[in-house]
Amino acid sequence: DDYDMLEKVYKNVDNLTLLALIKNNGDIDKKIIGSVTDILHADFINYYEPLKKIFISKSLQIASFTITEKGYSIKDLNFKNDIENGKPIVKNISNIMAMITELLFERYKNGAYPISMLSVDNCANNGDKLKEAIITIAKEWLKNGLYREGFIEYLEDKNKVSFPLSMIDKITPRPSETISKKLKDLGLEDSETFKIGNNSFAFFVNAEVPEYLVIEDNFANGRLPFEKAGVFMTDRITVQNSERMKVTVCLNPLHTALAIFGCLFNYNYIYEEMKNPLLKKLIEKIGYDEGMKVVVNPKIINPKDFIKEVIEERFTNPFIPDSPQRIACDTSQKIPVRFGETLKSYIEKDLDNSNLIAIPITIAAWIRYLMGIDDNGNEMNISPDPMLKELQAFISKIKFKNIESVENNLYPILSNKNIFLVDLYDYNINLGKRIENYFKEMIKGVGAVKESLNKYIK
Repeated sequence: DDYDMLEKVYKNVDNLTLLALIKNNGDIDKKIIGSVTDILHADFINYYEPLKKIFISKSLQIASFTITEKGYSIKDLNFKNDIENGKPIVKNISNIMAMITELLFERYKNGAYPISMLSVDNCANNGDKLKEAIITIAKEWLKNGLYREGFIEYLEDKNKVSFPLSMIDKITPRPSETISKKLKDLGLEDSETFKIGNNSFAFFVNAEVPEYLVIEDNFANGRLPFEKAGVFMTDRITVQNSERMKVTVCLNPLHTALAIFGCLFNYNYIYEEMKNPLLKKLIEKIGYDEGMKVVVNPKIINPKDFIKEVIEERFTNPFIPDSPQRIACDTSQKIPVRFGETLKSYIEKDLDNSNLIAIPITIAAWIRYLMGIDDNGNEMNISPDPMLKELQAFISKIKFKNIESVENNLYPILSNKNIFLVDLYDYNINLGKRIENYFKEMIKGVGAVKESLNKYIK
């Protein structure tokens, strides 16, 4: 479990970490990270007192979080039990947000000192998600008579408890056997990877060289000079604009396009796709030609420089492999931000959409992908998606190699504002029929997807 992992990864090597930055040519820049002084488990039964001691300390400035977006969820069964159990059996608390709320209550009771709660997880408005979860729990426990009224005021006072936003961007995959061997050949002991469950771990971290961390400069109890470590410290709007630049134009839409076509063309890795001039041209058109017209410029990062680095350095790195199949997960949930925002901006800015080709053809390819048939005409696996059954029901009557079977079956998908933020048949955007035509060309037969790309992108 996670506790075993922490013991093996940290305790056995004096809480040190080796950061292995992997360049495109395979060279490794190595750096020892010594920022961790101790490991305590999020376990109130055995670690409540030491956790409390740290949290009530006046000198504590920041509690930071890297727990993935799911970690901020308060909709699971554990949360329900924690709300019902409450403080009388506080050591039974298991939801991480409930644990943090309880520790903040201890800080409130023992001096109500200021503190900053900093999320550095890769999700939009991460600080707001953290704040909402904590205050929701506190209010529920207040209703149950477990907290004092002043605690809510403490949490909502930005001068007492602040929740800065952040934008982070750095690909850090699980430890690679290839990197492990390279480190071992250099004479580094204990560089082997090990498995807990289905996941690989190691005391080293392999990552790409490019990195971006943008943080809202909103700290209630002071902070270290993060700027000296290359962090962009700025205002709230700039953090949001940096995130928007990345997820709507300069990285995420390109990733999704490569994922969709990569699955249809049976690629295993993104870097392999980047060797295909046609796919490289596709994402260049999505980014430079179509997205850049409506990109939000955060000023502190140049969008054109950012996207150039993504296309020429990051996606091409064979030592930071990522699979199209993984990125294709939950595509229906990603499209609103990755493509819908751009289409909506075209309408809002009254831009000519007649030159929109790469985004519409990617949308057509996504629906073609949902048929579960690759470009060779063979069945293929579809990555998990919460809307998969609903979407496949709409296209169930469409037959491969039968253009006539398309009829009006794409209408319920392409008119769905929950997916695209706009009705693609609306006269203001008028892309529905164009996408239908792309789709029809893609189901003509074996190799039709590649043929369509050649026709419209090359």
